[in-house]
Amino acid sequence: MAECVVIADDLTGGNATGVLLKNMNYQAYTVLNLGVLDKEVLDNGQCIILPTDSRGVSAEEAYDRVYTATEALAGDDVKVYAHRIDSTLRGNLGSETDAMLDFLGDEYVAIAAPCFPSTQRVVLGGYMLVEGTPLHKTGIAIDPKCPVRTSDVAALFREQSKYPVAAIDMNELMHGKHYLADRMKEAVAAGNRTIVLDCVTQEDLDLIADAAITSKMKILAVDPGVFTATLARKLITPSKSREKSKILAVMGSVHPNARTQMEHLWLSQRTYNVMIATKELLESDERREAEIARVAAEILEYCDRNQISTVTGDGIYPENRIDFKPYMERFNCSMNDVTDIINKSLAEIAHRIFVAEPTFRALYTTGGDITVSVCERFGAAGLDLKDEVLPLAAYGTILGGPFEGTHLITKGGSQGDNDAINKCITYLKEKIFI
Repeated sequence: MAECVVIADDLTGGNATGVLLKNMNYQAYTVLNLGVLDKEVLDNGQCIILPTDSRGVSAEEAYDRVYTATEALAGDDVKVYAHRIDSTLRGNLGSETDAMLDFLGDEYVAIAAPCFPSTQRVVLGGYMLVEGTPLHKTGIAIDPKCPVRTSDVAALFREQSKYPVAAIDMNELMHGKHYLADRMKEAVAAGNRTIVLDCVTQEDLDLIADAAITSKMKILAVDPGVFTATLARKLITPSKSREKSKILAVMGSVHPNARTQMEHLWLSQRTYNVMIATKELLESDERREAEIARVAAEILEYCDRNQISTVTGDGIYPENRIDFKPYMERFNCSMNDVTDIINKSLAEIAHRIFVAEPTFRALYTTGGDITVSVCERFGAAGLDLKDEVLPLAAYGTILGGPFEGTHLITKGGSQGDNDAINKCITYLKEKIFI
């Protein structure tokens, strides 16, 4: 039987949640017609997603559809129940959550963590922001079918739910999972059935999930899918074992846009970053080797805890930028010769990491020069280009050499919006699981 049941208010959102679960190696099925589905297929699915197409109907009709859907899929083996809502809070949030709570029973409490970090939909101070803009000031507010007139998440649930709703803000999250678990239990003891929480990053969602598990309460996840996937990851073992593939991002650009994009990635996804002391790469052969060894060793030490590792030149911050002229004079060489030392050092770091840890299967590189150095060090004959992820961000796989087939995205350091690198990394995450 299913261990994760997701009732989604529309098909597109349900499928998006299913993809998140599939990418974590769960067997995920979207069910459109229970009446014609083979029971054996249903029993073999770890995660079952059932869309109710209820976003634009009346609150009463939405309640009935979600209640019936929950009744059809509930079972003793289910470890995660989820109500998949729109990422911009459209639809019958309250009545549909009420329906699932009513069927599941009084012991259940809804934990609403409605952020989607990779799409810049976050909740801060109780308000939903879409790319930094309050929800009610975006185009969503005038949606003809499902308008949203406030950015206050808890207020939306209170308007639509028959049950009391509590809100927990970011300040409360700063005290850790045990404190947060106690706050959740206090909210429930006060009579609340739904708790809405601030959440901005994946780390916030991990904390909320850990607190919910620590509280030992029976939880209904209410979110656009990322919190559901986070909770499933912590409670359900995938039916098929699969080695967790890893991604390495190598950043050598000093363009201001590159810094903004990297910081956006660090906030949006769980990563482990090691900063390179770029000056050390130029001082002497001995100091260069020591710095290369230090960075590679640190990434290898912590990579098992993080799917994404980043190696970043400290010149990303202006105070660390190097005047190349003294090195040009000391070594009697050109600017290109000096920067080539840096590029080859970054390539050497990447190569040592990939040799030592075979679960690294994808690379992101910023800048053509660094990409050329990486391909040379990896013994590649070239790149099998497959797609344009973003303008001037190309995706392909390495051709030839011992690392043939490694996924790679390369992008210019100055190109793209603030979320460009985050989008590239998310694209790679999808590719390494195909």
